[in-house]
Amino acid sequence: MLNGKRIGLGITASHCTYEDVVPKIKRLRDQGATVVPIITHSVLHAATRFGTGEEWIEKIEAEAGHEVIKSIAEAEPFGPKNPLDCMVIAPMTGNSLSKFANAATESPVLMAAKATLRNGSPVVIGISTNDALGLNGMNLMKLLNTKNIFFIPFGQDDPEKKPNSLISDFTQINETIESALEKKQFQPLLIQYTK
Repeated sequence: MLNGKRIGLGITASHCTYEDVVPKIKRLRDQGATVVPIITHSVLHAATRFGTGEEWIEKIEAEAGHEVIKSIAEAEPFGPKNPLDCMVIAPMTGNSLSKFANAATESPVLMAAKATLRNGSPVVIGISTNDALGLNGMNLMKLLNTKNIFFIPFGQDDPEKKPNSLISDFTQINETIESALEKKQFQPLLIQYTK
């Protein structure tokens, strides 16, 4: 189903999930997809206990076999000029979720997503945010009800200590993309999250 498909993979600043997400690029490529990695500015410049931007970019490019798109100008041609079959944003932080829900395209990832929607192609979101059931809940609901936007199934990762936090099960990226390409939400959407 993914053979020959051109998939944009947007990565935002949920640094703790990179170890889960980046290896999933191989599974997309194993199914015949071309993966174009796109990052936010914070991915490029942040140095955290999970690694530096330079280290992660090196890993991402090695997995994808493609240089990362790291500027809005590089992402803009994903409109009619150089379209993607599907844009995936995984992980997607609450900050990026809020901006996307309110049409603020201030990063390469959101520019590529906007261009993909403009083409009538699906955007798949894999959330990772401590605020999905807090103030960001309205943005989550808005995107859940927006045409051509689909979600990787998600659940509460720590209901006791972080009751507003939701995270997607990134092992279901491929299946969610396949359903999204058929304009269907992969189900079940709400899951019991286990790491």
